[in-house]
Amino acid sequence: MARISGVDIPKDKRAVIALTYVYGIGATASVNILKKAEISQDIRVKDLTEEEVTKIRSIIDKDYEVEGDLRRGINMNLKRLMDIGSYRGLRHRRGLPVRGQRSHTNARTRKGPRKTVGAKSK
Repeated sequence: MARISGVDIPKDKRAVIALTYVYGIGATASVNILKKAEISQDIRVKDLTEEEVTKIRSIIDKDYEVEGDLRRGINMNLKRLMDIGSYRGLRHRRGLPVRGQRSHTNARTRKGPRKTVGAKSK
């Protein structure tokens, strides 16, 4: 099992799919990485040589922000928005939809399960 950016990628999958298990690498980036490393997209991870894995690792380290660094960067951006008190930051802080969606009804994914407020009987 190859280890790239601190993630064990599955050995039975094709390399182009297995690379997407790394946070921050999607399908397009995966294809581009394999092109730069001059490796076929159809090859399975278990068939990669140690040199090819090293090539892939170096390309990712050099050109891409992945895993911990990417997560940290995203969280810092959200924290900055909250600290400056922007509208987006307030929406993040309150756990409401950020990008202008309706929230009177719907938005259950962001708001969580309903908290029923009803009349109590005496």
